[in-house]
Amino acid sequence: MLRTITIALTLAVTAPAYALVPINEEPVIHDKLLQGFIGDAIADNCPTMEARTLRALGELNNLRDYALKQGYEASVVREFVTSKAEKKKFKAEAAEWLKAKGAEPGNPDAYCKIGEEEIAKNSLVGYLLRSKK
Repeated sequence: MLRTITIALTLAVTAPAYALVPINEEPVIHDKLLQGFIGDAIADNCPTMEARTLRALGELNNLRDYALKQGYEASVVREFVTSKAEKKKFKAEAAEWLKAKGAEPGNPDAYCKIGEEEIAKNSLVGYLLRSKK
């Protein structure tokens, strides 16, 4: 009986760690990082937009704290945010999102228009950008 209780308690304590999805598939983490990459792409392609670096760092810190509270280990979070392969995936996804909104390389006006719209909507993308108009 004691052995059964010990096993049950062990499973109850360790179960949440096993229930975690891969960090790159966690919806909140994925969505917020994607919005950051979209903001970076806009700032890189629009001469009248710039990134709000301190806000972006604050959001990254909040996201790190969120990931840790969800049960991800600090080493997993660190590996994820420094992964070149993950950055490449997020940049490609951001480019697809922007393309669907009408942006394409070599057309800075389209990036600027999207940036201004995101700022007006008070989205996370807009929060991470500053218009220099």
